[in-house]
Amino acid sequence: MPTYAEDRAEIEDLMARYLFALDWGDGDAYAACFTEDGGIDWARETTVGRPALAAMCNGFAAAMENIMGKGVPHRHFLSHVAVTVNGDEAQARAAWFEAARRDDGFGKASFGHYEDHLVRVDGRWLFRRRKIYNEFLPGRSAGQANPAMEEGMKR
Repeated sequence: MPTYAEDRAEIEDLMARYLFALDWGDGDAYAACFTEDGGIDWARETTVGRPALAAMCNGFAAAMENIMGKGVPHRHFLSHVAVTVNGDEAQARAAWFEAARRDDGFGKASFGHYEDHLVRVDGRWLFRRRKIYNEFLPGRSAGQANPAMEEGMKR
């Protein structure tokens, strides 16, 4: 059985691969971060299943290009990762922010946190459910409770 440190490293690697896939518009790599029936609750909708997740990622890349301009770098960054592992299931919380190059210099786009339910499938950690909180969108903010102290996250 892997150690907590090994599980945590694999989960953090998954989180990084997810963001690289999202920022580079790689729908197939993005969808591969989820279980077959995995899903994400994000700013506009809930998307479930790998084909829909791949299409959503590709659509996000196109939308960001329309908003930011063609070839304008737009990147997500991750910090404050809290992980609780219970056998082949895990809960994770992580803070994120995004930034983009603008004509007038560097600009912060938004920030929030992820709430994740992960499962180990064939020895690999994958997202089963991911919820994105975005502090810039009405109805999507985190509220006052510490997300790392929710039930299932306490160590």
